[in-house]
Amino acid sequence: MKRYLVLLLMITSLMQGLAAQTDSVDIARPPYKRFPQNLPLQLLLPDSTTRFTREDFARKKPVLLMLFSPDCEHCKHETEGIIREMERFKKIQIVMATTAPLDRMREYIASYGLNRYKNIVVGKDVNYLLPVYFDLKNYPFLAFYNSKKELMEVVEGALPIEKVLAKFGL
Repeated sequence: MKRYLVLLLMITSLMQGLAAQTDSVDIARPPYKRFPQNLPLQLLLPDSTTRFTREDFARKKPVLLMLFSPDCEHCKHETEGIIREMERFKKIQIVMATTAPLDRMREYIASYGLNRYKNIVVGKDVNYLLPVYFDLKNYPFLAFYNSKKELMEVVEGALPIEKVLAKFGL
């Protein structure tokens, strides 16, 4: 009888241990995987007064969210590629977010003439929410949203422009 009792206690302990493991695995997943519909997007636009949030996404258009740093060479190449293929990106809203100071962000916008494109929004993540939400490790960081504003995929690091366009079926 004692053997059965000990065996029962061991099985119960093992099951509790496995349950605890499952919970900690879920907590270890980045927030964007646990809460894909809760994008904490609050960008301060270059005029330093206007805010841009997820509700400001263009309706019925897919969205490319690019987290970048003005000092990142890969980000610069990604931006150059987007501009080079802008004719093909016209049906996609591009939202570029940085945590860099506003003056560095404005320099980046000016150096690439990003304010000339109606489908590009560039803003500062003043609350530093996006790097935590996406568990950012490398720039550029690309998040692809369909026209229903559902997260399709994320890519850390540079991606050839043809592959970026292919994510949207272009």
